[in-house]
Amino acid sequence: MNFIEELQWRGMIHDMMPGIEEQLAKELTSAYVGIDPTADSLHIGHLVGVMMLKHFQVSGHKPIVLVGGATGMIGDPSGKSQERNLLDEKTLRHNQECLRAQLSKFMDFDSDAANAAEMVNNYDWMKDFTFLDFIRDIGKHLTVNYMMSKDSVKKRLSADSKAGMSFTEFTYQLVQGTDFLELYRTKNCKLQMGGSDQWGNITTGTELIRRKESGTAFAITCPLITKADGGKFGKTESGNIWLDPKRTSPYKFYQFWLNTSDEDAAKYLKIFTLLPKEEIFALIEEHQEAPHMRKLQQRLAKEVTIMIHSEEDYNTAVEASQILFGKATADVLKKLDEETFLSVFEGVPQFSVSKSEFDNGIDVLELLAVKTDVFPSKGELRRLFKGNAISINKEKVDNPEMLITKEHLIADKYFLVQKGKKNYFLVVAC
Repeated sequence: MNFIEELQWRGMIHDMMPGIEEQLAKELTSAYVGIDPTADSLHIGHLVGVMMLKHFQVSGHKPIVLVGGATGMIGDPSGKSQERNLLDEKTLRHNQECLRAQLSKFMDFDSDAANAAEMVNNYDWMKDFTFLDFIRDIGKHLTVNYMMSKDSVKKRLSADSKAGMSFTEFTYQLVQGTDFLELYRTKNCKLQMGGSDQWGNITTGTELIRRKESGTAFAITCPLITKADGGKFGKTESGNIWLDPKRTSPYKFYQFWLNTSDEDAAKYLKIFTLLPKEEIFALIEEHQEAPHMRKLQQRLAKEVTIMIHSEEDYNTAVEASQILFGKATADVLKKLDEETFLSVFEGVPQFSVSKSEFDNGIDVLELLAVKTDVFPSKGELRRLFKGNAISINKEKVDNPEMLITKEHLIADKYFLVQKGKKNYFLVVAC
């Protein structure tokens, strides 16, 4: 596989330095992507860089993940309007281990292959780097004029910026440049990759390598991913879409990809899956013939959910998705874990009742019209039963004298009531 050609047809190259194709053709090359360990999980905003490293290893080259233990203590000003919170070393080390476990799903870290992936932490070489060493060995090689010409600096120093820029952030590009220099010296790393907003920081590294080592190093950046409507990719009303299932359930993760627009789904299939070119273009053509079938979204959600989570999680998410819009049974509901169940019925009106009410069984009319305010009166509820408009735990019920016991509770806690096709109510036994 030709790495550059692969990234180009997938729309994953924004800019690159000349000579990189010749370098990759000449020898096994190492490349790195930096990730600041500001959380113990990656989110989908990290996935473009991770996929670049994945393709890099598949093409026979060596990927290096640089965890920014040192740079994470500073905060990259690129694309930021203000300084970020600083983290202590213990938190950073914990986050590093969590990130490595997630990245192992994408890259081979453990084999004896010459191009096995590596993870490094820049805190390991920066922690003993004194300020005097830094300004003597690094700072003198780049002028203030050069540093101020970077877009990330100019934006923060512009008249429109109210926050300004600390000296700490101003030196960030030198710290990142030092990382590239260190990896060039110790790992023979000749390529750094990142988002297009990182171009200035990356080229500071190539310039340091040129001036200090008389060496040649390269840069490749990918476009910053946006949605077709101009919105920010990877963000929802509830925040980031995380890879950790404890932060974002597989069901919500699956739903995010399933709900993308047609235009975005076609683009994301190229960037976030490993499907070959012919298959993706065939899917796009098939989708155009019957857009209402949403074939692109379904395949995208399947590929990414299985890649990040598992096939079992994908199947559970599909089954859960059909609960609101398709046919389901009480057995399907009871198979769901509590988090997925609550994700499916997020926003549904909830009513609490003491769990002891179910000990000896409780009349359904009493439960839904007296003990809770699901329905305003027993009379209205009787009429709905008579009209066959009530479902309990996704199963039609026509008996207003029904006795509700603990056996009816889902996850020993929830009781689902449905009026008609679209109106759901959740009784929570607590």
